[in-house]
Parts: sequence; C-alpha cells; structure tokens
Amino acid sequence: MSIVADRLNRIKPSPTIAVTNKARELKAAGRDVIGLGAGEPDFDTPDFIKEAACEAIHAGKTKYTAVDGTPELKDAIIAKFKRDNNLDYTREQISVGTGGKQNLYNALMASVNSGDEVIIPAPYWVSYPDMVLLAEGTPVPVECKKENNFKLAASDLEAAITPKTKWVILNSPSNPTGAAYSWDEMKALTDVLVRYPHVYIMTDDMYEHLVYDGFKFCTPAQVEPALYDRTLTCNGVSKSYAMTGWRIGYAAGPTDLIKAMAKMQSQSTSNPCSVSQAAAQAALEGDQSFLQERNEIFKQRRDMVVDLLNKAEGLECLKPEGAFYVYPSCAGIIGKTTPDGKVIETDGDFVTYLLESEGVACVQGEAFGLSPYFRISYATDTDSLKEACARIQRACAKLTGEAKAA
Repeated sequence: MSIVADRLNRIKPSPTIAVTNKARELKAAGRDVIGLGAGEPDFDTPDFIKEAACEAIHAGKTKYTAVDGTPELKDAIIAKFKRDNNLDYTREQISVGTGGKQNLYNALMASVNSGDEVIIPAPYWVSYPDMVLLAEGTPVPVECKKENNFKLAASDLEAAITPKTKWVILNSPSNPTGAAYSWDEMKALTDVLVRYPHVYIMTDDMYEHLVYDGFKFCTPAQVEPALYDRTLTCNGVSKSYAMTGWRIGYAAGPTDLIKAMAKMQSQSTSNPCSVSQAAAQAALEGDQSFLQERNEIFKQRRDMVVDLLNKAEGLECLKPEGAFYVYPSCAGIIGKTTPDGKVIETDGDFVTYLLESEGVACVQGEAFGLSPYFRISYATDTDSLKEACARIQRACAKLTGEAKAA
C-alpha cells in the first residue's frame, strides 16, 4: 500500500519548474545551456525595497503577523487598487498570501465543491487545472486560437458556461502567450458574465505592469462594476517588482470568500513572511518610475526575439502585448526529421531536440494546454537571448523532410 494520497494522482509536477531544474542540472554537469523556461525577471529587486526589508529586520518586525497580512500592507494594497484600477476595497476584502499561487489555491480550495466546473482559457498557466483538480473540481479548458491572438472569444466563453460553472479564470497579460485584453475585449467577456449570476470571476493580474506599445491594462471588476461582488482580483509583487523569491501575492474580493481563504491559510502556512510583507509594502508605496525603465528593456527584448524566431525555418511567432513570454508555433516543424533520424512528432519532441542538440531549454506547449507551440521567456539578458535564438535557427535549419502542416 502506498503512503501517497490518491488525490495526488490527479495532478502532475509543474512542467515549467521541471524544465528550469533540468537546465540547472545540465549546467552543473558542464553543459552549455541557455535556460528560457523560468518565468522570472533577471533584474534585481530595487534597492529601496531591499532597504525596507533590512529596516524591518532591525526594527524587530520578525514575529508572527495576522494570518492574511499586516494592516499596513493591506492599506498599501487598497491604495494600489484605487490608484491603478479605480477599485475600492476595505481591509476585510484583502488577502495576502505566500506568493500569488497561494491566493489562487486558497480561493479554489475554499469555494469549489466536487463536480463544480472552472472555465480556463487555453493556453493557460500550468497550475490552474491542477489546483482545480486538487479542489475536486472539473477544469474546462476553452481553446483560444492563434487567429484571435490567443484570447478568449465571448462566444466561446458563453458556450462553455453550464449550470455547474463556478469560476472563470482570466489571466491578462497571459502566461504563456503574453496576450492582453483591451478594454473592449474585456468588456465583451464581462457582458457575457453579467448574464450568469452563478459564475464567479478569478482574475490573475500578476503581469499588470508589464505591458508595451502604450497598451492600457484593465481588469474585469474595473470594466464592469456589476461584477465587483463576484470577482476575486489577484495580483502580487513577484514579476513587476522582481520579487519572485520574496513570495508575496495578494487578492481582493467578496468578504465571505476572503474570510474563507484566511481560514484555509490559518490551517496551512499561516502568515506570509513578516519581512517580505514590509518589503512588499515599500514596493507598492514607493517610486514606481523604475517599472517603465525596465519595461523598455523588456520591449526591446520582445521585439528582437519575435524577429529572430520568425526567421527560423518552420516557426511562426506573434508579438504579444505584455508579460515576458512569446508562444511560437512549431507546426511547420512537426513531421520533420532530426540529423540523428528522429521524427519530430510533438512540441515536446521539438523542445527536447532543442535542449539536446543546441542546449536551449524551453517549455512545450502541451504543458499549457495548446499544441503545437512552445514557450520562451525573454526575461534574461539580451546577449543570451540573441545566442539562444541563433541556436534555435540553427536547429531548425538542420531538420529535413516535409512538415505535416505543409
């Protein structure tokens, strides 16, 4: 008899973490590997945030805090929502967790009953379906076609809603595609959701500040006030503020749900790190000008990567509105043969080929629920990105035969 619980058979380890670990292992073994799998900015946490953490340590702020966040951090989050999104919340409507993932997990565990359905636009962040499965819910992936820039169409959303639908998860800008919904595109979705009062909206806005070319971010409760009481707006400091390791995420929503999430957290991790909370408060309250400076660098990297990937034989890459990912199609590769005689049958085969032949680590599209694609993170230095793209071009040029899509 296995000691491992049956519920774990429903899920799989995170594919993105697996790719990152594999690249790290190969590097440690002496291989020349460029890792493009991690969703982590290569920039350092700004100094004023680090200094706030040091001040908190020296001030003795190293004790337990309230389970779901200090009053001071909650006030900073409330001010952020008002400043950036024109949304009003009270402390009782705010939950602070150990990273953005914990808030999503807590919310699903606290609200999903067996058989409840959760609509998840695909491609999706790898953890959404597995968290739903752990909560004994049913993930309902809805394909978002490349022709629609990987965005959920209002008609497809409406077709997916059933009496069992509990949540719709919206992620803009998206991991893995970088696609972001304009105000009009978001309004088309919220117009549908207004008609279904039994459906709640979970919005993952972690990449809110990572948008380019003058794109204006918006979030569902901001676009449609009628959905305010049915929306959990999730965000955090990990990506925009280069604070992945600090592990602070936050969410705002209905008081009864926030209270249930705190109850869940009280019996799992309890409070997030007290020092990290002080740092997150400084991040939200401090000078935000560095965000635009870093975004300009990300934009330059995005443009370069999209250009170079589109020059690779068999690849096609859209230019996304935000985040720091691209999601190229490798349909023009499927069916071709590698120099050692292996046929590329899937996007998984292709990323394995890239890693083994050229030392470039990417994540297969299958992990995100839409094939044949693969995800590249351009949150790494420009020289490494340029070299990685050159290697990908070389790997594609070495393939022979006709693609199935041709």
